[in-house]
Amino acid sequence: MTERRDKEIKAKFTTDSGLELHRFYSPNDLAGWDYEKEAGYPGESPFTRGVYPSLYRSRLWTMRQYAGFGSARESNARYRYLLSQGQTGLSVAFDLPTQIGLDSDHPLARGEVGRVGVAIDSLEDMEMLFEGIPLERVSASMTINSTAAILLALYFAVAEKQGADLARLSGTVQNDILKEYIARGTYIFPLAPALRIVTDIFAFCREHAPEWNTISISGYHIREAGSTAVQEVAFTLANAIAYVEAALARGLAVDDFAPRLSFFLNAHNDLLEEIGKFRAARRLWARIMTERFQAKDPRSCMFRFHTQTAGSTLTAQQPNVNIVRVTLQALAAVLGGTQSLHTNARDEALALPTEASALLALRTQQILATESGVTNTVDPLAGSYVIEKLTSQIEAQAQEYLRKIEAMGGMVRAIESGYVQREIQQAAYEYQKAIEREDRVVVGVNRYVDETRSSPPLMHIDPEIERNQVERLKRLRARRDSVRVEAALRSVEETARTDRNLLPAILAAVKAYATVGEISDALRRVFGEYQESVVI
Repeated sequence: MTERRDKEIKAKFTTDSGLELHRFYSPNDLAGWDYEKEAGYPGESPFTRGVYPSLYRSRLWTMRQYAGFGSARESNARYRYLLSQGQTGLSVAFDLPTQIGLDSDHPLARGEVGRVGVAIDSLEDMEMLFEGIPLERVSASMTINSTAAILLALYFAVAEKQGADLARLSGTVQNDILKEYIARGTYIFPLAPALRIVTDIFAFCREHAPEWNTISISGYHIREAGSTAVQEVAFTLANAIAYVEAALARGLAVDDFAPRLSFFLNAHNDLLEEIGKFRAARRLWARIMTERFQAKDPRSCMFRFHTQTAGSTLTAQQPNVNIVRVTLQALAAVLGGTQSLHTNARDEALALPTEASALLALRTQQILATESGVTNTVDPLAGSYVIEKLTSQIEAQAQEYLRKIEAMGGMVRAIESGYVQREIQQAAYEYQKAIEREDRVVVGVNRYVDETRSSPPLMHIDPEIERNQVERLKRLRARRDSVRVEAALRSVEETARTDRNLLPAILAAVKAYATVGEISDALRRVFGEYQESVVI
């Protein structure tokens, strides 16, 4: 080959994670690469090319637009609207008090009720949230962690009231508490009892709701906190290993619970790296489950994942440009073989999305699904020299992180020592410095700036919603059977002091109309609360 080199615009080209990119790639970059071992076939181990043989030729990904705001009635209207517009699954956002086990009338909840999600205090709210939505026929995902057992019990109670068979329910509860200590902060209990609740959900659903995804192990929030793509894969899988080990320690057999494990990843702007990331995560998980945990059921080895486009990449400046970012990120998720997708709205750097913005984000998915042609073949970029190289590089670097974490004694120890948090903080710092140096371009922020300020109409949460929610809660407490409530709460507390599964007691409590805050307080009295160490 004749070597002719024009002057390039910078001395070194890298992915967003810092992986160096060559000028071009050839078979020489895949020396020793074995197609059968490294790529294989769609639907076959190691699942690099996808967990299903036909993927979107048989069934499109589930289109979930993450939504929830204000009261249950307002959120119900948004869900029904999006379903009428072609959304194929629900994804519920809860407000901050609900996420950390506080009722809407708690002093610390003031000003936060219904702000970043829907306020749910009791079964009354949950009934209203899903009114007119047949849960046996709709797949629902709930982004909830420290109070996951309570919200799942509320969901099951509503389903039973609708006459649904729990064994036929499909959906996901996030239930990924470890990433809360790493990146998000909506924890309540210390790590040991928090992990006990996670595995209680595994065991309960195996018996009563076998089609329910008992956890969505989330790299999304790790990435939003500033991690690289490599760290996102590594720390997500390290958390997954910790959950598998905790379940095995509780006496569950790996193939009894692992088929219902699912994952949740981020889709950022670096198209090639993101596609490689999704493929690397699938391959690495299959190897972990077969080699480390001796899983025999192929479903235990399938890395099934939901994707959300990257909220941290959206800009308040020139918000319409976010439409392009989201489209690019959604394309990466689809080319990477996602099972489920949420596309962010153009205005989410400024406020919760308006109905019009949410619809446009949904239409973005629908255009990719029906007009782009990328769904017509499985893993269309397989065999690309650069994609296969990136896939292998991401896998190798993620494995190195996993080895370091194992040497520390596992992910729980790594979190308690602050190692994981420091790694993410350092990556976030380096990325911000790259933006400030303009090594990384953010259109509208550090280049191609438009000084004229324009903004689409924004959504506003009426303060009256909080007052109404508090009044409804007071009326509920006044008319419910207080003797039954107190007995149910005592049962939750007593069960927490044993090694019995908590879900039956929590389910009885929510059916008695005990509130999220009251049940959380019963558990706090036994487990205490986690006190975060400052990571420097």
